[in-house]
Amino acid sequence: MRFAEHKSVFDSWLNLHKGVLFKVVRAYAFTRQDQEDLFQELATQVWLSIPGFKGNSAPSTWIYRVALNTAISWSRKELRHRDKNDWLDGADAALEFADAVMDPRLEWLYEQIAQLGEIDRSMALLLLDGFSYQEIADALGMSESNVGVRIHRIKAHLTRESNKESRHAI
Repeated sequence: MRFAEHKSVFDSWLNLHKGVLFKVVRAYAFTRQDQEDLFQELATQVWLSIPGFKGNSAPSTWIYRVALNTAISWSRKELRHRDKNDWLDGADAALEFADAVMDPRLEWLYEQIAQLGEIDRSMALLLLDGFSYQEIADALGMSESNVGVRIHRIKAHLTRESNKESRHAI
């Protein structure tokens, strides 16, 4: 693939699917600096993955797969190298998406998703974006029935946490 063609695909994908990257960033990085670093890493990996895209799935599924695998690897690497005192700096915990005020319910949901394990976090993001169980299974390399069971458990967990929040608000 020629450079101009490669750049055209990348620019198109980034323009159409940058929301996917932002969601993954929010779910895996919690300080402003980490979010910027992870976004840069995701964009780099999407760029590098273009020659491997064979069109067997939608570009959005491919980008999710690349982004989630990259975020999981990045997260593991960051945990191994992070100084425990870094969390005391009080850095911002969320990206400012076009200076929009985040709906408190959506903020709560992202906080809950961030507490899930890596695979469940990935599933929750894919589900929120409307991917089918089969598409989620393909993106994460597992069976559709396994995805169904895990999503059922995630929903039950979120329902329990929501009920706890409701009781505390009264």
